[in-house]
Formats: sequence, C-alpha cells, structure tokens
Amino acid sequence: MKKNYLVIGLLLMSLFTNILPLRAAQEENFSVFLHKFTTSAAFQYSRIKFPLKSNIVLSAGDGENEKNFPFTKKEWPLLDEKTFKEERHEMQGEGVYVSKFTIKEPTHVEFEAGYEESELDLRVRFDLIDDKWFLTDCYTAWYNFSILATEFRQTVLEVQAENKKFVMQHP
Repeated sequence: MKKNYLVIGLLLMSLFTNILPLRAAQEENFSVFLHKFTTSAAFQYSRIKFPLKSNIVLSAGDGENEKNFPFTKKEWPLLDEKTFKEERHEMQGEGVYVSKFTIKEPTHVEFEAGYEESELDLRVRFDLIDDKWFLTDCYTAWYNFSILATEFRQTVLEVQAENKKFVMQHP
C-alpha cells in the first residue's frame, strides 16, 4: 500500500514538473509580439481589445464641454515600428521629444511619446491576457482635445486613409 502511494506521489510530481515549464514556454515574448504587431495590419487588429478602455475625448467647441466617442476599430490608427522606437530628440525651437517604454512588467507594458513638459502625443498600454499580448488602451494625438467633436468624422477619414497606406506595405 505504501508503494502505491509512493508511486502515485512520484507520478503527480512528474506531471507538475512537466506541465509548469510548458505553461511558461507558451507565454508570448513581448519583443516578438511587438515586431509582429507593427509589421502586420491583420495581426495588429487581431491583438487589440476593442473598444479600448479609454474613450476618445474631443472638445464640444464651447471651451468647457467635451464629447466622448468609443475608441473602436474604425478609429484605430495603425502603428508602425518607428512609433515604438525609444529615443530623445532635441527639436529646434520646439523642445525635447521623448519616446520610451515607461512600464515594463511581466504582464503589463506602457509606451509614451511626446514633448517634455507638454501633453503626450501617444500613450499605449499592453497587457498579457491568457499568455498573449494585447493592446488594451491608447491615447493618441490623432484625437486630442484641440479637435472639435464636429471634426471627428473628418479625422477618422484621415486616419483610415493613412491605414490604407500601412495595409499596402504591411498586410
């Protein structure tokens, strides 16, 4: 009887030691994911959790009020590899433009870009969900508070035109 318990115990230990490394090996590498994300429109669209957590917030035009729009696939501006390049540039007469990953955790990554001491041009949040990376939130200057809600439709059309160019290069 003791031998049976010993054998069962050894089998269970063997099972767990074999399963745990498999689980870790299945977790997607962020760098590999980001390369695919920025070089394939189809992959990028498949790895965004629409609608995003944050709405698009535009000015109502009266200086005080705002109008919110859900951030859906239709409004999404496809992002290329250059977007996520970490750098610091001094722009003549404009200040210092900084783009960098601000948070790099095992299950959460954030990237920001914009002029120092100014409003951000881009903030992107990625989360590891079921061992795969997904973009879950974004703020982009394409849709900033200086754009009036009445200009939203035209801005979306401009984003879609840019996306067509991206898709031609990176289907």
